Amino acid sequence: MSLKREFNKSTVQRMRNIITGNAGDRTQIQSGYEKDIKDRTDGEIWEENGKKWTIKNGIKQSITKIDKIKNLAIMPLLCPNCKKPLRTDQVNKKMYAIHKMCLDCVAEMETKIKLEGKWEDYASNIVNNNKNASLEDFEMALESWMKENNTFVTENGDIEDWSKIDKTKVYSEIKSNIEKLKNTKI
Repeated sequence: MSLKREFNKSTVQRMRNIITGNAGDRTQIQSGYEKDIKDRTDGEIWEENGKKWTIKNGIKQSITKIDKIKNLAIMPLLCPNCKKPLRTDQVNKKMYAIHKMCLDCVAEMETKIKLEGKWEDYASNIVNNNKNASLEDFEMALESWMKENNTFVTENGDIEDWSKIDKTKVYSEIKSNIEKLKNTKI
């Protein structure tokens, strides 16, 4: 049996293409429909068939609405600040969630802040941000309460009727107190 029968021209050409690094080159010519292929580079974003796409590390990936949220939740392997490996213990997870850096970098940053004499402002800013976040949560719960029915079932199975309470008056009082607390610095 000769090699001519085992390997045809297109197979030999395919081997040559692979060896020379041109694996994507064609070995045969075909007629008919040909798709318009565009070369894309890493990081490029485009829209195709109503969907957004990008290339990351040479791989085509779709961009979804929740990608930004996923990136907030995913902790990287290296600290973005010092480029050292991020340990996956609870303390580093918490520091990354708050400051987007490892515990060592946070300690270093806070030491610099103390040396500059800005610690009181920094600490009160953190406390006030936490207070405002809690007040916003409470405000959302208040909005939800305004939309609820006036009757509630307790843990014992009793039905309580709160229709005699003026919800708008209670709502406005609590809302004004929330605004006062938001404007109060701790």
